[in-house]
Amino acid sequence: MKSFFSWSGGKDSMLALHRALDAGHDVQALLAMFDETGERSRSHALPPHLLQAQADALNIPLVMRHASWADYEAVFIDQLRRFAEQGITHGLFGDIDLQPHRDWEEKVCGAAGITAVLPLWHEPRRALVDEFLALGYRARVVCVDARFLEACFCAREFDANFIADLPENVDACGENGEFHSFVFDGPRFARPVAHEVVRINELKPIAPAPGHYFVAELR
Repeated sequence: MKSFFSWSGGKDSMLALHRALDAGHDVQALLAMFDETGERSRSHALPPHLLQAQADALNIPLVMRHASWADYEAVFIDQLRRFAEQGITHGLFGDIDLQPHRDWEEKVCGAAGITAVLPLWHEPRRALVDEFLALGYRARVVCVDARFLEACFCAREFDANFIADLPENVDACGENGEFHSFVFDGPRFARPVAHEVVRINELKPIAPAPGHYFVAELR
């Protein structure tokens, strides 16, 4: 099965990729979407050189596309159609149980004649966290939503201590958007991805929706 992976660089993407490779998917590309400037990924605000380093360590080509929120879907579908022309038949995604996300993924894949596959779908969230850590993967928390977590949680390693410190109302997977992560080592990596935390930035975007976040700037 020739496949692409919709890649965020985070722990759920990595576990889904790990399972997909075990299941026999021939992953031809990691697709990462970036903002208009190309400086930060749309999903986890990661710089392109770190996503490229992940892809190199995983030995899977990285495809980067830039898009505004207004044309995100059109650009995504355009890339999927290019994949289909290359013989890719399946699209892999790391979502766990958010139905609107699955609906969108099936819609855009359908527009390109590709089948959407979600290897983690409807699995218990905490069991997935335990599986990720038991496999030996390592990740750093790169963004937290200030509605749920204080700045001190940002830039920490995603490990048993981090999970133990989470408030009761915060999901261990962060599936509700409480936090996002960056995977930098594990059994599928040829080598760890070297990185350094430069600073923690406080962001208060007003569009496309208001919010308040703490984001780790990495290099």
